[in-house]
Amino acid sequence: MRISTTIFLTDETITPVRLARELEQRGFAGLYLPEHTHIPVERTTPYPAAGTELPREYGRTLDPFVALGQAAAVTGSLGIGTGITLVTQHDPIALAKQIATLDHLSGGRFTLGVGFGWNKEEAADHGVEWATRRELGRERMALMRALWAPEPTAYEGALGVSVRASHAWPKPAGGAPRTLLGGAAGPGLFAQIADAADGWMPIGGRGLSQSVPVLRETWEKAGRDPADLRIVPYAVVPNQGKLAHYAELGCEEAVLQLPPGDETEVLRVLDDYARYL
Repeated sequence: MRISTTIFLTDETITPVRLARELEQRGFAGLYLPEHTHIPVERTTPYPAAGTELPREYGRTLDPFVALGQAAAVTGSLGIGTGITLVTQHDPIALAKQIATLDHLSGGRFTLGVGFGWNKEEAADHGVEWATRRELGRERMALMRALWAPEPTAYEGALGVSVRASHAWPKPAGGAPRTLLGGAAGPGLFAQIADAADGWMPIGGRGLSQSVPVLRETWEKAGRDPADLRIVPYAVVPNQGKLAHYAELGCEEAVLQLPPGDETEVLRVLDDYARYL
């Protein structure tokens, strides 16, 4: 099982360049970065980690695509990815170009982690209607796939998401990047994964013994090849037993959480995590 990492990179942490080089030198498989464009000061949405204040790094997060571009430029084999991209907070035509460019320039190393967010105020500032955000995300993903198609392909969704048949190059390696959906286990998410994704990115990796068989059944009923399903536990605080359990469930990759610290702190944790490689 491959071992990758994720971190809230900010203006106060280790840099993307230094971290990427250190990850590749130690033999880690990849680097995934989260996304928040901004955190409104006045908000009513509770932080998902109940009972705690929203950590400082959420409002200081680097743009993941810029940071991953730096990481890709100074490495040769390190996987890069988002965990996750808030697709509904982007213009999908521009986002399709960003993703295709990053995947092309990195030699096909990019994984697109997709999610729908938890901060209603952040989404509202992007003009997102909260109740329809999942359907909007589905349509924007479909639009991007139309732009990545080998021939000019039009798309028109029910929510006003549309693009004319267009010339749009470069294309992602393999026609589209590996796409993983994040979110809590449930029939709606699993149906969406089976319909239009390559797998699931469960945050924290809890409860997989119960949820993975359900996802596999949904996947196979949709006519998907069982061998193609990717399950990547994300933002995991590791121990040997936990990682062994993921491997037994057929997970091909696990993404370990790094602290949003300075160079000294992050490299110390990397050295500790190296025992799992």
